[in-house]
Amino acid sequence: MIVEILILFFSAFLAATILPFYSEVILFALLREGGDPMLLVVVATIGNTLGAVVNWYLGRYLLHFQDRRWFYFSHKQIARAQEWFQRYGFWTLLLAWMPVGGDALTLIAGIMRVRLWLFILLVGLGKGLRYLSVVYLQNWSAI
Repeated sequence: MIVEILILFFSAFLAATILPFYSEVILFALLREGGDPMLLVVVATIGNTLGAVVNWYLGRYLLHFQDRRWFYFSHKQIARAQEWFQRYGFWTLLLAWMPVGGDALTLIAGIMRVRLWLFILLVGLGKGLRYLSVVYLQNWSAI
């Protein structure tokens, strides 16, 4: 079961970065095989939150490169993202679990220099609730 837990951890980690990956499928499969739901939720939450921390660090240091020709985002895009985050605040990090826009939120939080402890708390809570919902849905589908 150690190998399966490591696979879950790394899939959750990758799913939180800018790479397209879905750790819920692996979590669901491990639950169907009889894995301990709480252990699996904790492992997936930690992996996914640590992946989001990578995005936070990228955002934190991203602006050092904004004047380079190869830089992907325009000044206008960055300013718009910063305005949006200032309007809705750090509580939006509870939505970092969302498949669309969640990774961008974690990147913007780094750009906006949200405190890392607050970032981990809010992002971890949201992502943990998402994985708990997978456990609930798996139990519900077994009826």
